[in-house]
Amino acid sequence: MITLKKLAAGVSVLAMALSLSACAGMSGQDKNTAIGAGVGAVAGSVLTGGSAVGAVGGAAVGGVIGNQVKPSN
Repeated sequence: MITLKKLAAGVSVLAMALSLSACAGMSGQDKNTAIGAGVGAVAGSVLTGGSAVGAVGGAAVGGVIGNQVKPSN
């Protein structure tokens, strides 16, 4: 019988693979926006002690900053 940990690990790997393939057609600015939102969400959550509001606020701020950064291409 498959354990819950093994199932969760398999689902996580599949989700990561799908999310990486989704970035293939993105422009440089779109990639910067997505990266900024991700980093901002993590930072906002950490700075507010795991608050969902902090994560959402961080994602919004990070996305805006990422959008304004010029792509390196």
